[in-house]
Amino acid sequence: MKDKLHQIPDRIRELREILEISTADMANRLGVEAQRYEEFEKGETDLAISTLYEIAAALGVDLTVLLTGEAPRMDTACVVRDGQGVQVERYPGYGFESLAYNFKNRKIEPLLVSISPSDEHPPMVRHKGQEFNYVVQGIVRITVGLKTHILGKGDSIYFDPTMLHGQAAVDGPAKFLSIILED
Repeated sequence: MKDKLHQIPDRIRELREILEISTADMANRLGVEAQRYEEFEKGETDLAISTLYEIAAALGVDLTVLLTGEAPRMDTACVVRDGQGVQVERYPGYGFESLAYNFKNRKIEPLLVSISPSDEHPPMVRHKGQEFNYVVQGIVRITVGLKTHILGKGDSIYFDPTMLHGQAAVDGPAKFLSIILED
């Protein structure tokens, strides 16, 4: 059985085919080249959370459908016990746990992000909306645009994620709560 990360591209392809949307049309909707979109579906290219949001919107489904294969069910409250959120390893050393995946029509996406130090610079991403990060463990280097911020446990940052941004662990593993408001 494929791990959760590799199931996501399969779900995307299956939903696109069910909806009879061509890969070229999906690429156009996302504003990427067709070849890059096809790499998403084959699992050959990293799918940033912002890209997953865009794909979910283009397919008319909740992000949870892409992450789990099931639609969210809760509409009054969603309790997620410690370590029981939907966990996805985006790439080695960077994983996130969705903390509200089972709540219908959510306006924000709270994620617990775990990162490990790496010699490589993290990929810079951008997406719509607003983003808040709160460090719960370790030290995190957060770059927004041309400015770099070093945050320790208890520190936070609220920023415009339409600016290129990325997070990296400094001097050991780190965790931060990321709350993303998508427009």
